[in-house]
Amino acid sequence: MAALNVASLGDYIRDQRRSAQYSLRQLADAAGVSNPYLSQIERGLKKPSAEILQQIAKALRISAETLYVRAGFLEERGPGSDVVAAVLADPQLAERHKRVLIDIYESFRAGAAAETAQQSATRGKRQAGAERRATRRTTKRPSTGATTTKRTTTRRKSA
Repeated sequence: MAALNVASLGDYIRDQRRSAQYSLRQLADAAGVSNPYLSQIERGLKKPSAEILQQIAKALRISAETLYVRAGFLEERGPGSDVVAAVLADPQLAERHKRVLIDIYESFRAGAAAETAQQSATRGKRQAGAERRATRRTTKRPSTGATTTKRTTTRRKSA
């Protein structure tokens, strides 16, 4: 689990609150927490639970996952998480637009992963086929033990 940095979490929540143009009291009411408790979270004096972070995220209309990562409850995802985080952090986008952008992005990543897997499988089949063909061409005669190469001949049509 990532190390908890309560001060940076509080700064992030404060920045998101200001971007949403909420006062401290308005956000506290919307999240269902007390005004002093939210103030302590923003100043880095209190460590909120995952449930409180979820309530704050819902009130701010941001991803709870983003707050969980910032709080150290979740590890940051691998490649692509910067894109998702940027979309989620953009205060100019509505929640619905954020979800649509993330869904599209993830579908493109899934499609690219499937394409890569399919290309790898096709390459593997080609290599296996080439190895089988090479094995068929060179065979040993059971009676003499000599190695021969199979030849293919074409028949000419007589005119």
